[in-house]
Amino acid sequence: MDDQKNYRVLLYYKYVDMLDYEEYAEAHLQYCKDLGLRGRIIVAPEGLNGTVSGTIEQTEAYMEYVKSDPRFSDMDFKIDEAEGHAFKKIFVRPKKEIVTWRLEDDVNPNDIGGEYLTPKEFHEALQEEETVVIDGRNDYEYEIGHFRNAIKPEVGTSREFPEWIEENIDHFKGKKVITYCTGGIRCEKLTGILKQKGVDDVYQLHGGIVNYSQDEEVKGHLFDGKCYVFDERISIRANHTEEDVVISSCHHCGKTEDRYINCSNPECNLQYVCCTDCEENHQAACCEECRVHPRNRWPEIRTTYAASVK
Repeated sequence: MDDQKNYRVLLYYKYVDMLDYEEYAEAHLQYCKDLGLRGRIIVAPEGLNGTVSGTIEQTEAYMEYVKSDPRFSDMDFKIDEAEGHAFKKIFVRPKKEIVTWRLEDDVNPNDIGGEYLTPKEFHEALQEEETVVIDGRNDYEYEIGHFRNAIKPEVGTSREFPEWIEENIDHFKGKKVITYCTGGIRCEKLTGILKQKGVDDVYQLHGGIVNYSQDEEVKGHLFDGKCYVFDERISIRANHTEEDVVISSCHHCGKTEDRYINCSNPECNLQYVCCTDCEENHQAACCEECRVHPRNRWPEIRTTYAASVK
């Protein structure tokens, strides 16, 4: 795919009991700082979830460190090559959940969930006429890229999924349902929720879009657009076939575009698709009200814009 790069981005998670999660988070943060790693890691009583970036040497050392804990000896790391760090700092935070669902009737992925599908199996299932494909991500992630014929969830956060599922449950019952997300973590509980609601034939893409994209056989086929990621890159290529396309459009002019920016009004901070011309013309503001707002940050971010279009 791409030429060898000097940096990597690691994406990983595991649901496992962690009674010592606060102490683990403290020691983990210190290790990452000493190593020079950057990223965002969440540690909770139910497990570990992280995305980090570093050099090849740093990421190799980190994976070895994580796996040295018996609880994570079989940790599955998704590895993506990068030009440099994908994060500015390192954060390791203890929280109640590794993904914020706030379920009244919580789901333990180790007890209930959809059956894993390999990239090849998922690719085959995508082409079955009666298959229902649910995007397990948020609506703005879907906007710049998704699997062909996937249902767009009308949700802005994971905790909105249970209500959305309840409202649409009749469309899923009695059918084969396959789900996917960026790295697989959100589908662990999403498929469990579907099963709780009476959807029996449920599957999930193991390793998510990232794993599917890197598979040497499917090469991301049938994924249209870019894959949204929660780091400085914002989006990455997922389809490595000749069918790689752009499916989203500029918020201002409607031109085909898959580039996300944040509104320059910090009181808005809306993340939206915008071409480079409109970013400059509208001073990175999503609307006129934000452009003339007294706290507009365009003078500060103008240099960032200039560098991005060189």
